[in-house]
Formats: sequence, structure tokens, C-alpha cells
Amino acid sequence: MKKGICIALLSLSAFAATKPGDAAKGKDAFDGTCAACHNAESTEPKVGPGLKGLFKKAAMANKKKATDATVLEIINKGTGGSMPPLADQLSDQEKADVIAYLKTL
Repeated sequence: MKKGICIALLSLSAFAATKPGDAAKGKDAFDGTCAACHNAESTEPKVGPGLKGLFKKAAMANKKKATDATVLEIINKGTGGSMPPLADQLSDQEKADVIAYLKTL
């Protein structure tokens, strides 16, 4: 348990060390990495849920509120279902950019 907490804290501290997210760059990263499975312009699901209004919802499918930390955790670890972990596929800055983009939806 302590190991998991330490890893989560290290992930968040690395994320916090990046520059603030750039939504325009995040759209590019989303289009290249996420759009095959997620709609950005609607809540209609593809393989995964549509993400329009993600940060405005009371809760995500996992019953957690969408925050930078909870969305980053899903990006990094996946969902254990159809969403694969992307921790090694996106840089910390790209993740910050994608989160900034998701906030615009």
C-alpha cells in the first residue's frame, strides 16, 4: 500500500514540475493518441467514453470527480478495462497539455 502511495506521489510531483498545460498542443496530442477511442465533441462513446464536458460532470464512470489528479491517474494507469496505461507513451508535458485540452471540452 505504501509503495502505491509513493508511486502516486512521485507521479504527481513529476506532473507538477511540468509547465502549465497548453490546450492547443493538448488537442494535437489527443488527436494523435486518444481520438481513436474517445470522442472529444460529444459524450457518445467509441471504444471509451466521449469526453465532452468531462471536467463539468459530477463524476466519471469510475465514480470519481474529474480533477487533474484523477484524470492523470487514468492516463497513466489505464482503467483495467479497455483503456490502456499511457504512462510511457506520453511525456509529462503532453499529459498536462491533454488535460488542459480536456478542460476546454
